[in-house]
Order: sequence, then structure tokens, then C-alpha cells
Amino acid sequence: MTAATGTLLEVEGVSKGFPGVQALADVQLELRHGEVLALVGENGAGKSTLMKLLAGIYTPDAGTFRLNGRELSIEGPRHAQELGISIIHQEFNLMPDLTVAQNIFIGREERQAGLFLDDRALNRRAQELFDRLGLALDPAERVERLTVARQQMVEIAKALSFDAKVLIMDEPTAALNDAEVDVLFGLIERFRTPETGVIYISHRMEELARISDRVSVLRDGRYVGTRVTAETEPREIISLMVGREIKGEQRPVPRHPEGEPVLSVRGLSTKHLLRDVDFEVYPGEILGFAGLMGAGRTEVARAVVGADRRESGEIRIRGTAVDIANPAEAARLGIGYLSEDRKQLGVLLERSVRENIVLSSLRDYASGLGFVRDRRIEATGREYVERLRIKTPSTAQLVQNLSGGNQQKVVIAKWLVKDCDVLIFDEPTRGIDVGAKEEIYVLLRRLADEGKAIVMISSELPEVLRLSDRIAVMAEGRLTAVLDNAEATQENLMDYATRFSSEGTIAR
Repeated sequence: MTAATGTLLEVEGVSKGFPGVQALADVQLELRHGEVLALVGENGAGKSTLMKLLAGIYTPDAGTFRLNGRELSIEGPRHAQELGISIIHQEFNLMPDLTVAQNIFIGREERQAGLFLDDRALNRRAQELFDRLGLALDPAERVERLTVARQQMVEIAKALSFDAKVLIMDEPTAALNDAEVDVLFGLIERFRTPETGVIYISHRMEELARISDRVSVLRDGRYVGTRVTAETEPREIISLMVGREIKGEQRPVPRHPEGEPVLSVRGLSTKHLLRDVDFEVYPGEILGFAGLMGAGRTEVARAVVGADRRESGEIRIRGTAVDIANPAEAARLGIGYLSEDRKQLGVLLERSVRENIVLSSLRDYASGLGFVRDRRIEATGREYVERLRIKTPSTAQLVQNLSGGNQQKVVIAKWLVKDCDVLIFDEPTRGIDVGAKEEIYVLLRRLADEGKAIVMISSELPEVLRLSDRIAVMAEGRLTAVLDNAEATQENLMDYATRFSSEGTIAR
């Protein structure tokens, strides 16, 4: 890593409040020349708020920003970019109907005769950028046709197309596989020079050890401290983040499925990916789904709940065959689905916490005359805010004002209220900090102990091993193994996850 000398960016005494919430209070931060500074903290700690202040999206209530010793007054996102501060948001900010090149240079297009867009020149500029960054992207490809991982690369190229001095990356690897993470880290190393620096927000401790020089910690909107990464154990960082010790990553006590499965799937196939997928989930167990990106894990969940059309296959609930046409029908049959895309498919951002919590069970909160029982909704909202430790000033708070992790908890609460027999959690801890993850882990295990049948899809192998009683592994739309946790390791999970069409049979 490049030796960092001198201060590139300084944050001093910065505060920011919103109605009912003090997001930041007297925060300080120092980014040195040539370094990657990791910024960590639980959801709601203030990381994203601080970055939005630096990006000109919010205006601070108090405090000072300095770049190379010069005090800044950031007047908006475009001004921040002109000053040399670029940000890559966790949620993509791309226009799907435009090409890759058009997205990267939007607002900076070249025109012919001052009137018409010069797409050839735009594509040429984009290709020069990709060649410099080592990115395999087609400038003329429409963004809507790209995978999530390639859309992330477009966001990175867009940020680096400006003459950035400070690059801010908010959970940049959330949608990337290991090979794509390596490409990203190569980009970061090429970007950082004695004149530049990177602020890197992530919840993945193993990434911080690979890419960062120092780690700064926020907790409850306040600065806690900074540590040199190479001299600090992950457990110390976690302790600073949560203010309490996190237990070791024990595995569940082995349990053998008994009785009749709650959910049984046979020969599940879809037109474009899934082929003859068989599995079952029993009361009181967590069945984990592992595999590389594009293996078909999410597609299995979507086909089961009727979000995607299945070409063939049989689904049985407690032995009875069912034909599920859509997720609403799945919910009526006792199957709840927590999507990996919480903002698009999990919550209503412009509605309150309590309204979202009862969303899947709204009929239960109506009187005989059709009126909504507000007091019951409020009581249920308070119950689940307390039970899941959702950080919100009240149940009336709009979900869009919560941190990502707390939004995720609202989605989980919605399905707990519905009291489904089968709960399918797709990436339940994506974008959630270490402390909140522990709470979700405890919650999922408690639900299983209460007799729920849980399907848990995760891209993090340690998480799959930590939670699952059995683990189903997928590759190229096929189920390649179903392993008991006691026999599963990260090595053999990856082995089965890379067994493509021409290889092997299913291991059970």
C-alpha cells in the first residue's frame, strides 16, 4: 500500500440533524494523501450522512471541510465534483435506457454543430477511459441490459471520469463476486497516488484488511476513533463499532429433519436458468442456499413464490400440491418472501414504519365496516420496533428516513406479523453492519426454534455456515449438493458452487 503523508481531506466538528434525529454530532475525520481510509459503523451511525455532506447532497448544520488545507463550501453535487470529490453510492444512480457512455458523461456530452449529440465521440472517450481503467465494458451497450456487477463498474467509471482527488465508495462490493472484487481493488490501487485518496465504506471486515491503510469508526453519529488496519484485530474494530463484544462465529447444533417437510419442491425449472431443482425444508430448520452470482439462488425463491414463471415442477406445502401464481398468493398459503432488493420490492419508502410493518397483514387490522384500526396498527408497530431494535424516533417516521439496516428490519417485521410457516430470506443482511447482523442471526435462529421453516440465501459463505442446518449449493441453475452443516466447509461449498453443467452429480 502507498505510504500516506500529509492531510488531503479534513472534517472538523461536523453536525447534521433531521426532524427527530441527530444524525451527526461534532464528527471529525482525516484522509491522508495516497491512502485508503475505511469508514465503518453500525447502520444509523452516520456514515452515509457524512458522505452525502461531502458530496454536496446535504448541507451541514455546523463544522468545516478542508481539501489540501483550503476550507470548502460545497454548494451541490456538481460543485463537489468540480472541487474533486466523487462518490459512488450504494444505490445505483444510472439511467437504464441510456448507453454506458451516455450515463458516464451525462451533462458533459459532445455535440455536433453545437446541437446534436456526437455519440461516436462519446463512445470514443468512454473507451479511452475503460482502456485506462482496465474495464471490459461496451460504451454503446444500454445499461438496462447489464448485470448488477457491470452496472457497478459503470458507476465506478463515471466517478473516475471526473478529475477526482477524493473518491468515496459506499459498499461498492455488495453486488460483486470475488473476481469482480479483485478488479475493483485493482482500480482503487491505480487511482490512489500521492495527490489522491479514497474513503471506503464497508461492513466486510476481510475487505478492510485487504484494501485499507486505516479504519475510522463512527457510532451513534459520533466519531469514536481511528486505527491502523495492519496493527488492529477485526474484533477491536467491531467492539468500537457496537460498543459491546460480539460472540464467536459458532455453528448451530446439528439437527436432523423430522416429520413431514413444510415446503417440498421437485423438478423446478424456468425457461432461462433453473433446471430440475429439488429441495425440501422442515419445521425448525434453516436451509441455506449458497452459490456464485448468477447461480440461480434468487431465481429459485422467485419461482417458488410466483414472482417468476416456472416452466415445470411441483410445489407442495405440508404434502398438498399448490399452484402459486404470485407472491400475494404465496403469502396467503403461508410463504413469506423477503427480497434482496428491499427498496424496490420490500418496503414503501414514503409510508411510515408502522404502515410498512402491517403491510402484508392489513386485512387483519380492518374493522367489520372496512375502517383501519389505527390503535392496533400503532401497538403492533411499537411491538416490532422494540423486538427488532429498529432505530427510529417513532413508528410514524417515514421508512425512507431510516438507515438501510433499519429498513431491512422493517421488511423482516412485516413478515413476522404475517406469521408465515415458511420464510424465505434473500440476502437478509446485505448492507447491514456487524452488530445488526448479530441481531438478525439471533432472530432467524429463534424463529427456527419456534418451528418456522426458513430458507436463507446468502452470498457470504461464513454466514451460510454460521446459520444453516443444511446447505443447498447451486451452479448454473442446478442444485449440485445438499450438505449437512457438520460436513460443510467453505472449501467444499466453493467446490460444488463451481461444478458446471458437464461435471458431477448431486451430492446429498
